[in-house]
Amino acid sequence: MKYVSTRGQTDPVSFREAVAIGLAPDGGLFLPETLPDISPRLPGWRNLSYTELCAEFLGLFATDVPPEVLQQLIHRSYGAFTHPEIAPLRKIDDRLYVLELFHGPTLAFKDFALQFLGNLYGWECEQTGRTINVLGATSGDTGAAAIHGLLGKPKAASFILYPEGRVSPLQERQMTCTGAANVHAIAIDGSFDDAQRVLKDIFANKTFATQHRLSAVNSINIARVLAQSVYYLHAWLRLPEAERGNVEFVVPTGNFGNVFAGWLLQQMGVPVMGYKVATNRNDILHRLFTTAEYRSGEVHPSLAPSMDIQVASNFERFLYYALDENPTRVNNVMAQIKATGAYRFDLLNRSLFSSSSASDDEITSLIRRVYERYRYIVDPHTACAFKDINPQRISIVLATAHPAKFPAAIRDAIGQEPTSPVLEVLKTRPVVKHRLPAEAEAIKAFIAQRAI
Repeated sequence: MKYVSTRGQTDPVSFREAVAIGLAPDGGLFLPETLPDISPRLPGWRNLSYTELCAEFLGLFATDVPPEVLQQLIHRSYGAFTHPEIAPLRKIDDRLYVLELFHGPTLAFKDFALQFLGNLYGWECEQTGRTINVLGATSGDTGAAAIHGLLGKPKAASFILYPEGRVSPLQERQMTCTGAANVHAIAIDGSFDDAQRVLKDIFANKTFATQHRLSAVNSINIARVLAQSVYYLHAWLRLPEAERGNVEFVVPTGNFGNVFAGWLLQQMGVPVMGYKVATNRNDILHRLFTTAEYRSGEVHPSLAPSMDIQVASNFERFLYYALDENPTRVNNVMAQIKATGAYRFDLLNRSLFSSSSASDDEITSLIRRVYERYRYIVDPHTACAFKDINPQRISIVLATAHPAKFPAAIRDAIGQEPTSPVLEVLKTRPVVKHRLPAEAEAIKAFIAQRAI
């Protein structure tokens, strides 16, 4: 299978090439040239384990990775997850399920993609003999998951940008307390959107990116999106057959990558009825699906910091399909968004997508309400998903992080402070970070000195 850029000015590449490059040279995002129809395969996939399903699904896309190698990488990626089902689906009410995505090494859903991507990078370095320097921007969980996906990979280094003071203390410690020499946590002055802008500026300098063998670890990397699609598929297959035709996935998201991964399955023939986008006070996606206008605004710090985003990078992939896979139209729209910060759709499928937005006060109330009603503790991001659940649907809420990562928010809501042994260890380790301005030249100079 080949991969094309949303902007149409890059020649089609293989899966391994798309993963290694990350961001397409023309500034676009890679997507499969064609999406397979997987509906005939669904009955045969019904009883597969998570790793078996992952191998079957990713095998349709990673066609230049030998099947036995792909299976090894998958087993290595999910072997460290602490729950035997890897992504357990818990029923907490008659029509309400929670898909727990926090049983990985950094207790967040990003582990599903970044454990796999880290192992894929490691194998690629072994095959080619070349080193790789992974560059990412994070609003909280991506950075920790990317770093831990690359720990122990001798030919790989990670450079992770994050907004100083705008991630939770434990999220920061997961990035800055590893003690690994190949990990570089860079705290920038500004927001996540500033970090993401700097990242794109650096990748736009093709000479620099090639010279230092840079690869993108953000959700702009197609391997991340495809790896995340698997847990939607696994959850859907785990439902009673009578419920599968009326399913709505409720997804806390700021960057659109997580919900896009689920939406792709619907495009491949999985009969999902809808997707609900749950945001915090930084509600660009909620406004998109209620007004049909994409308009960025100011980023406001919140209790759900991983969603403190006003530039949803994966929106471009959705835009590509919404504009009939026409790269010329995508280029025109992206140019308009860059110039004005806004784009209005003539037609947007709001029957498939719904949305909601939760303020900080509502997040606190939702954590309390979920605990009182279900005796279940959710983190602030997952709490956003419990606002305005559709009673007519079978709802699957994606629990995107372990509540122990946000102890202050949980304590304020229910008077309890959840803990995790993984996080408690971090509290005793020294913080190692680098404070830099949100400027491409400053970050490039830093990378040039430390790239392997």
